Amino acid sequence: MTLKFPAAVLRAYEDPFTVEEVTLRTEPAAGEILVEIAGSGMCRTDLAVRRSAGRSPLPAVLGHEGSGVVVRTGGGPDAVVDVGDHVVLSFDSCGRCRNCLGAAPAYCDLFASLNLFGGREEEPPRFTDATGKALAPRWFGQSSFAAYALVPARNAVRVDPTLPLELLGPLGCGFLTGAGAVLNTFGAGPGDTLTVLGAGAVGLAAVMAATAVGVRTVAVDRHPQRLALAERFGAIPLPAGTAGLPELIRRLTDGGAQYALDTTASAPLINDALQSLRPTGSLGLVARLHTALRLEPGTLDRGRSIRHICEGDAVPGLLIPRLTGLWQAGRFPFDQLIRTYPLADVNEAERDCDAGRVVKPVLLPEGTSR
Repeated sequence: MTLKFPAAVLRAYEDPFTVEEVTLRTEPAAGEILVEIAGSGMCRTDLAVRRSAGRSPLPAVLGHEGSGVVVRTGGGPDAVVDVGDHVVLSFDSCGRCRNCLGAAPAYCDLFASLNLFGGREEEPPRFTDATGKALAPRWFGQSSFAAYALVPARNAVRVDPTLPLELLGPLGCGFLTGAGAVLNTFGAGPGDTLTVLGAGAVGLAAVMAATAVGVRTVAVDRHPQRLALAERFGAIPLPAGTAGLPELIRRLTDGGAQYALDTTASAPLINDALQSLRPTGSLGLVARLHTALRLEPGTLDRGRSIRHICEGDAVPGLLIPRLTGLWQAGRFPFDQLIRTYPLADVNEAERDCDAGRVVKPVLLPEGTSR
């Protein structure tokens, strides 16, 4: 099979994306599917490639929040979807290590290599550019900033074909992470209290999930428009930098939040969050720390704990249907965070994302937007 189609290619860490024709020269192997992409969310992890110090290989087609229609399948034991199925694509995992077998694929032994740094060693190059030069291995098992993606079938989650397919991709990573932290990691429910630091895509997904299950939530951010969104979705808004923030959060949560979720990697906010927890409270970190984290004395006293959360501790095949069900019930309105862009406007989407003008950009290969 030889398939030519447009894709957004990042050729150098400091350069803009270029939309080019790429060629895919392989049939789906056993356990793989070919998906025609309807939409692909732009995630901060995609943009972090620019700061990867050369560890993420270029030139590459990025994108790891894809959704689309299965157009070809290679069969095999992982063939859980069929041609014509609507699917959301999530992160890659090996399916064989102890964590994968223990229903914790986000902590797969090969997570970094499969998703970030080069893919599966046994796989041949998937893409070539117009000159015949090979592009980097598929990103997060997808490379969905393109009209088509060849992906492991285990990464695909079948969804209701009546759902707005082009908007569903962010459920595979960003929204999965925020909602999963609340529903899976914390197991929060009615009567619990939560502080969310950073009201971006991940933080607002956490707010929506918390509201859906009856959790009282405080959201902290420095952007008034983001705080307005958090309030719309049921959180008590607090500006970052508010004097006496830990004490104020404790008052608003009846003596301290049971849970806190940090999406900012800000050491001062992390310390504020720990100080605002009640005894035995837990703080989860989802943003990658780039410097040493210094904790203030006493922040871990009285049974408080801190841990990193990857991909919302999710099994995508379980959490994504739960989130679409909540959306259909009007209790997880993630679509209100999305602005769509034609694939040709990928650089505008990145600029808007960096400037905070959009919470979640979604790229549409067909070039239409709403």
